[in-house]
Amino acid sequence: MRDKQENNNNSDAVVVRLNETARNEAQSILCHAYREDPTFQYLFDHRRAGYDQRVRATVRELIDLYLELNQDAVGVMKGDTLIAVAFIGDPELRMNLAEQLSWRIRMVLTAGFASTRRYLDYHQKIRDLLPHPQAHQLPLMGVNPKYQNQGYGRVLLKAVEKLCEENPRGKGLVLDTGNSRYLPFYESEGFRSLGKIRLGDFEDHVLFREIGSEASDARNEATPH
Repeated sequence: MRDKQENNNNSDAVVVRLNETARNEAQSILCHAYREDPTFQYLFDHRRAGYDQRVRATVRELIDLYLELNQDAVGVMKGDTLIAVAFIGDPELRMNLAEQLSWRIRMVLTAGFASTRRYLDYHQKIRDLLPHPQAHQLPLMGVNPKYQNQGYGRVLLKAVEKLCEENPRGKGLVLDTGNSRYLPFYESEGFRSLGKIRLGDFEDHVLFREIGSEASDARNEATPH
């Protein structure tokens, strides 16, 4: 079962820790979130037949991999409905997907060789931009489309940041997005650019935010009172 973690600033939202029982709900949310994502559309060739199947396969295999590796996952619930999820990579994991043989085999069988190769190349470029070993990574994050633009994404990200702060081994959080309209949101949360990855005719943005009391103090001082 999921374990309730705490209430948050949104009175109708509850942050929960997730385990394997939430796999199907998490997969549904993330598939909807990434289907329209420019990065996924490029990596898994949305112009070719079977795109939705490749997205589902990739999300499923990534969820299974992170659960197998006992990585943290958090969600936001509204009533009895899971509406947002995030999977967090431990700072000491610094995972190289190319070394995950069983995952690579499953990906090739379900998403295809070309898509798997592009995804591995893209993942390596992100790893090359990581600022230092002690950084959490946020490989999967999404909000149910019905609940977007209502503040739940911020609730989810705050929950991720709080969990990262509780891990003394990590000093920062890395995420990426191919959708530039999300940049103002991430910048308002204290993220800064680590670099860009060219994907066809657009760029994927890799972002970093320091985690810890010093980073929180700096943000508070910068916030107008």
